[in-house]
Amino acid sequence: MSEEPQVTTISEKGQIVIPQSIRKDLGIKPKTKFLVYGKGDTIIMKKLELPDMKKEWNEIFKVMDKKNLKS
Repeated sequence: MSEEPQVTTISEKGQIVIPQSIRKDLGIKPKTKFLVYGKGDTIIMKKLELPDMKKEWNEIFKVMDKKNLKS
């Protein structure tokens, strides 16, 4: 991970380009969601990790199937 700060510019539409090296290090792809905090002259962006709902439902169904087999 790069420890040196990198400079970027905000567009007319309010968009910010995250440098490629940071996107690569953090696994940021198009449509990645972020939490954004702002205070004073500081903005913090945190990558939002959403659960894999298909995987979650499959785990729930496995538990239900095991309970149904025991009945």
